[in-house]
Amino acid sequence: MEFIKKNNAQGTIEETLIEEGFIMLKVQNDTDEPQEFTREIDSNFIQFHFNLKGSSQFIFNGGRYLLDVPEETSLLLYNPQRDLPIHLKLYPKSWLISVLISIKKFHALFSNEADYIHFLTEENKDKKYYKNEAITPAIAVVLSQMMNNHLHPSIKNIYVKGKAYELIGLYFNKPEDADVEQCPFLVDEDNVRRIRKAKDIIIARMAEPPGLQELADEIGLNLKKLKEGFKQIYGDSVYSFLFDYKMEYARKMLEGGEYNVNEVGLRVGYSTASHFIAAFKKKYGTTPKKYLMSQGV
Repeated sequence: MEFIKKNNAQGTIEETLIEEGFIMLKVQNDTDEPQEFTREIDSNFIQFHFNLKGSSQFIFNGGRYLLDVPEETSLLLYNPQRDLPIHLKLYPKSWLISVLISIKKFHALFSNEADYIHFLTEENKDKKYYKNEAITPAIAVVLSQMMNNHLHPSIKNIYVKGKAYELIGLYFNKPEDADVEQCPFLVDEDNVRRIRKAKDIIIARMAEPPGLQELADEIGLNLKKLKEGFKQIYGDSVYSFLFDYKMEYARKMLEGGEYNVNEVGLRVGYSTASHFIAAFKKKYGTTPKKYLMSQGV
């Protein structure tokens, strides 16, 4: 595995060759001005871009076409018919991780799953495919670990490789009973709007979230539709999603250094530090204090 890191006044770009046909880029702009980064890449690659922090913009055709990628959003780019060189505008205080996989490598990973990865099907494999979607809490955790690890060089290779595969696995993971392309529930835009409202409500009131029936009443759906629709859109139950979100929110607050463990726990709904620590350990396998030590915070 090869690591190439470039530092300059514009920020940092680190390129890691994980395997043949499998590349990871970490791009950071910690300045107060927008910065641009470029990299040649041909049509043999599928591109996955994850905007962890701040915002970014992809520039195509000499600036004739622009594609914004806001914070906590991912972008998949696939066009076997033409090269898609990376021309990235990264706004101030922004971080982005990109994974580039050759089509050959990708097909080897998912050769038996063409019906699951729908742009791999015989009908679609030669068509271009672009997709924006929100980064899930589970993916956000992996991205943070990839961006912030402080590892001994002897184990960094295997760690980065494992995280890159984990990231792609999580990106394509979905519940077996949730087929977004086929589910009639998701055809109804009003249902989708109500479910998204439910997500906004539980996030806004994460410290004291409403009960499921109260939430269903508030968005105007029956309880069954709330449960089924939420899982189909977000891939998890209401409270499992909220737990993951709360832990990710708490992790970011701890890393910020402005609040202690007690204060963070209270802000995400835990009345005692011990309950918060137990929840954090359940999610991340370590205590908040040990986690911060591992991150060098």
